[in-house]
Amino acid sequence: MKTVNFVRMTLPAKSVNVAYARVAAAALASQVDPTIEQMADIKTAVSEAVTNAIVHAYRGQEGGLVYITMRLMEDGSFIVSVRDRGCGIGDVRQAREPCFTTAPSEERSGMGFSIMEAFMDKLQVRSAPGRGTTVTMTKRLGR
Repeated sequence: MKTVNFVRMTLPAKSVNVAYARVAAAALASQVDPTIEQMADIKTAVSEAVTNAIVHAYRGQEGGLVYITMRLMEDGSFIVSVRDRGCGIGDVRQAREPCFTTAPSEERSGMGFSIMEAFMDKLQVRSAPGRGTTVTMTKRLGR
């Protein structure tokens, strides 16, 4: 499948950059005339993925980076990968369970992966302790 357009960006792992990632995703996705619901789904899923990288990957560390690649495909699919080089996830299956959180004292709901999965057509999570995490999501766009 051929890539029609793409964006790559590297953002400091700071919560103020979640909005920037959302806007960039919306701008790229808008090129294939998605529905309002599809646009909202993408923005929500990207927010969750970037927030997870910021909150969980670099807990207690300064200077972390979040790497985002977004692609529009020839078939109208939008693919986004959010990667960090943080602490990684020891048990991805457990982390994907609804309400599981590694930060209960921070009042985290543990719903990030569940939300990503609900709003996108496909979710893939690859991670290794000490090496970081990559979340790749796909959404088929168009009317």
